[in-house]
Amino acid sequence: MQPIQQRLSKTFLALLSLPSTAMGFALSVQIAALSWILSTQYKLDIHEVGIVWAAGPIAGIVGQVVIGVISDKTWFWGGRRRPFIWIGGVLASLSLLALPNLGLISAETGLSILTVALPVALLLDLSINISFNPTRSIIADVTPEGEKRTQGYTWMQTISGAFGVLAYAIGATSGNYTLIYFSVFLVLVFSVLPPLIIEEPKVLESTAQEQQASKTSSYADLYRIYAAHGFCWIGVQTMFVYMIFYVKGNMGITTDESSGQVVSLSFLVLSVVGFILPASILEPMAKRIGRVRVHTLCMACMAAGYLLIVLFGKSPMWVYVFMAIAGIGWAATVSLPFAIMTEKVDKAKMGLFMGIFNLSVVLPQLLVSLVLGGIIQAAENKSIIFIISAGSLAISAILWTFVKEDAVAKNFQAPVPSSNH
Repeated sequence: MQPIQQRLSKTFLALLSLPSTAMGFALSVQIAALSWILSTQYKLDIHEVGIVWAAGPIAGIVGQVVIGVISDKTWFWGGRRRPFIWIGGVLASLSLLALPNLGLISAETGLSILTVALPVALLLDLSINISFNPTRSIIADVTPEGEKRTQGYTWMQTISGAFGVLAYAIGATSGNYTLIYFSVFLVLVFSVLPPLIIEEPKVLESTAQEQQASKTSSYADLYRIYAAHGFCWIGVQTMFVYMIFYVKGNMGITTDESSGQVVSLSFLVLSVVGFILPASILEPMAKRIGRVRVHTLCMACMAAGYLLIVLFGKSPMWVYVFMAIAGIGWAATVSLPFAIMTEKVDKAKMGLFMGIFNLSVVLPQLLVSLVLGGIIQAAENKSIIFIISAGSLAISAILWTFVKEDAVAKNFQAPVPSSNH
């Protein structure tokens, strides 16, 4: 074991976050560029874009749960999570490389763009899902319960969020093609090299406190969390997938380059707020009033941001302002539910529970792609995109009020001393 891992130094915690950062970066590129490429470069309509996006959630339903269970119980290539991080990272890089070359692949194979785009999107999302679960689980595997584990996930959120901002900044300033080719290199390096240094435990042993938390956790409370998080992702995913059509239909920005830039800058604003707030604002607030209450308020802020876009989002500058308000909710979405859920389950089954938790993300994504796409395409006024988003986030905020605060707030109590420290 490397000395930096024995000490659990900040350098090691930063290194530990890089595989998750790689997958987050790949996801950011997919969000920033996929709809833009399909709609502007290959002229697919809204419904066809939705069909392509549906490939990802289908992959997620299978990928995260199955890989989570397998990685909990297997060991090969010197690790439990390492092999799946490597496999997913390499495949994600190849899939990203294929994105700007869909036309070339179509010409060489004689297949339609839609026929080519579906398997590429499926492979990309399956690759991300193969790796995302292990990249998060490995943090719990190698950090002791309490302060160090919290720091591990805080570093993950901060570094991953910073690189997500970088992704949208590159897309906004240098174009989506530059972003995609840069991502091929970054995803490959961040997913392949760090696992070589991280030493995983061969046996996952839960502490007494973790075992007790798993026994006393209310399954009804877990389902409430899944439902509340699910409605959040209906709103978020609707915005991510279809915003390009709002920009073109309601803001009068019809050129491919300009519309892509507005979307990229909007996501950039969202991501800047999303990576700054969790450690600096949300966590201190959660210590005072509880994570669930903070998260509920953040969901309400995101709903308000989307509603303001519906009412006043006619120019890029106002959209950026309102996306900053929505970013308060995004900051909570990428941090608080994850922390709430992981503190309620047994570490020895972390892969399984993370896979189940992911269903509250991928099932809404599937709904957005297969059902809402047709509704949005049929609507003459594309404001319906943000009406759906605002309504879904409002429902999420209401549902979070039914989650018991005392069942999820123990992470903010003083850490219990452990022999692992």
